[in-house]
Amino acid sequence: MDPLIADLLDGQHRALARTITRIENRSPGYRELVSQLHAHTGDADVIGITGSPGAGKSTLVDKLAATYREAGLTVGVIAIDPASPFTGGAVLGDRIRMASNVGDMDVFFRSMSARGTLGGLSTATTDAVKALDAFGKDKVIIETVGAGQNEVDIVRTADTVVVLVPPGSGDDVQMLKAGILEIADLFVVNKADLEGADRTVQELREMLQLRDGRVEVGGHHGFAETTVDVSDGADAESPGSEDADADAPAQEPWDPPIVETVADRGEGIDDLVAAMDDHRAHLVESGQLESKARTRYAEEIRTLIREDVRGLLAEEIEARGGLDERVDAVLRRETDPYTVAEEVLEPLADCVAERRDRRE
Repeated sequence: MDPLIADLLDGQHRALARTITRIENRSPGYRELVSQLHAHTGDADVIGITGSPGAGKSTLVDKLAATYREAGLTVGVIAIDPASPFTGGAVLGDRIRMASNVGDMDVFFRSMSARGTLGGLSTATTDAVKALDAFGKDKVIIETVGAGQNEVDIVRTADTVVVLVPPGSGDDVQMLKAGILEIADLFVVNKADLEGADRTVQELREMLQLRDGRVEVGGHHGFAETTVDVSDGADAESPGSEDADADAPAQEPWDPPIVETVADRGEGIDDLVAAMDDHRAHLVESGQLESKARTRYAEEIRTLIREDVRGLLAEEIEARGGLDERVDAVLRRETDPYTVAEEVLEPLADCVAERRDRRE
């Protein structure tokens, strides 16, 4: 075992920091480090926090970490920030809004660069989570760059995804329809003491009902048991009785709750923790926790294969003298991009086919 990994497993925070640095920088030998970490992972509860800019993600994460520490749990926080166009490093690395846990060695905080990935997460983030998991952190919190059309990578990394929505005119809720609604296991309306919070909560409830193909009739903070199914144009009402439960699956699907918080005052944090604990229990009882892990590893393997093949192709192109001559030939209409690609891939394809034939 690499001495650095041995020190990490022994609980040395400096070794943890150095490991994550080597992972983030993709330093020589980092893959061997991650490989040695893998056997010691699988125990941490990984939580993803995402939401629109200004929703209060950093403040909420700070309060969550403090709450977990009061419960005697250890915490690792990875804050994914936009990448600097000059250095590639994290732009918002100071994180002054997460200052309340400074000095607590059982809260390990790290800012990491998005490295230009659309969803705000990179392969390095997944590997850093493994380092925190192997170290023994009970809770690993990932705060993403922000919410948007492509901010769905967090689903592939976190067990529980929390989407923050600030109160407002409804623009933020409308934005959720563009692609973020489906990824949330919980919604948090932060800054709930501001005007418009009740309206935002109501709009979220209505959107969730429409997403599920139903309209529930009831009061502002609670719904009656009458449901109108609109998924197939149906207009019949069916009471919420147990008569229809005979053929229902043993495990009910998860219905994302909406929690109201005022993070800077710590209000609603206990309710949020309880809701996340409920979701964790639901994942375990339904078997979805293992299913998520399978999906996560399958996607990680595909990503690594794509990266390796891309590097292998780059080496092959370089060995053939680059693409300049072939591009010139394409411009002269002597060949075409598809033919060039086929020619470059041909030796690799032949090699793969030959090895496959030998196995068979």
